Amino acid sequence: MTTQKKEMRAVYAETLVELAKDDDSIVVLEADLMKASGTGPFLAAFPDRCFNLGVAEANMVGVAAGLSSEGKIPFATTFGCFASRRAFDQFFVSCAYARLNVKLIGTDPGVSAALNGGTHMPFEDLALMRSVPGIAVIEPSDAASLHGLLGAMARRKGSVYMRLHRKAVPDLYPADERFEIGKAKLLRKGDRVVIVALGPLMVGEALKAADALAAEGISASVIDALTLKPLDTEMILTEARRCGAVVTAENHQIIGGLGSAVAELLAETGVARLARVGIQDEFGEVGTQDYLMDRFRLRAERIVELAKGLVTGDTHTVNEGAIHG
Repeated sequence: MTTQKKEMRAVYAETLVELAKDDDSIVVLEADLMKASGTGPFLAAFPDRCFNLGVAEANMVGVAAGLSSEGKIPFATTFGCFASRRAFDQFFVSCAYARLNVKLIGTDPGVSAALNGGTHMPFEDLALMRSVPGIAVIEPSDAASLHGLLGAMARRKGSVYMRLHRKAVPDLYPADERFEIGKAKLLRKGDRVVIVALGPLMVGEALKAADALAAEGISASVIDALTLKPLDTEMILTEARRCGAVVTAENHQIIGGLGSAVAELLAETGVARLARVGIQDEFGEVGTQDYLMDRFRLRAERIVELAKGLVTGDTHTVNEGAIHG
């Protein structure tokens, strides 16, 4: 993997400009974070279709709902903590419940909020949004998947929540790769354990973990989930049945997010054992992204540890990674 030259927020803005040239219903809304979101190019290209609603995220979502009711396709962007926790009721009632077509983008998910600290570190946004009936919840893992999934979002009728990493991340897919909401990608195929990861940070760690496991003679599949809701249950079950062991990896609480979604799927089908890598029922804190990845045990080493525990039947290791009480 090589790190792409463009930041994800630049890809976001350029893709919206590209889409908006062919669809005059696409509009962009901001909560006074245009520089942080990188949407300046959209403002320059379409000044009459870009709106700054100020530091009033709930109002921004309400305005997005109004624009959607008039046939527009609004992409409303703010930090993930505000998009989820602060504006949740407006998104739930005014957008999802009303069956409107609002695309809500939460930037800096999980530990990528870094030096903005615990109050700005959304470890629970996926859990909140996954509970909203009828919407899609997605997290692209590189530039190609962001570009492809933005197009899929614009074409999809209904509200969507997307996590967006602002910085540059390693490339995983060729530029012409096709993506669908609800469809995962199988990056590696193994036969002992399957690692299901979500988002650029954890997909990268999952691939490192697969390499480390291979060095110890343990063959691992790696799935880039891409969409948390609807989850690609067919791919996950296919790999889980063959391998018999699953590790989930997410930059989010293991409560309510990817780990919970896969746990529910496996509990209902009984096809594999499961261990989860993610935030262990904690709040965020100030720190660099690298420090926080270590602090919250989101590294490949933790994935390897739990994968080996499942494969060897080391229940102590596996149970130590579960939340109790």
